[in-house]
Amino acid sequence: MELRGKQKRFLRSQAHHLTPIVQIGKSGLSENLLDQVDDNLERRELIKVTLLQNTDENAEEVAAILEETLHCAVVQIIGRVLVVYRPSSKAKFQKISLQVKVMS
Repeated sequence: MELRGKQKRFLRSQAHHLTPIVQIGKSGLSENLLDQVDDNLERRELIKVTLLQNTDENAEEVAAILEETLHCAVVQIIGRVLVVYRPSSKAKFQKISLQVKVMS
């Protein structure tokens, strides 16, 4: 998924007030965790994922895996926090994606 600069800036501003809802701990990236991220992206479109101190995962590697497996876009990485975006396939959950489409 390719986003333009204006779209990324808008998504970063929308994510600023969000709290991380998915945490990656010492068990790392598991199938259950990927399912949880997938479900949250379907419902919210924009989420924050945080890497806890006890994980061996690297933020850039996690971002690459999420983009490849879930077909989403990692909008921003700040330290151990990732901002992840994917448009919802269900119309009732499409709030942010409608605003992002207008900017293209």
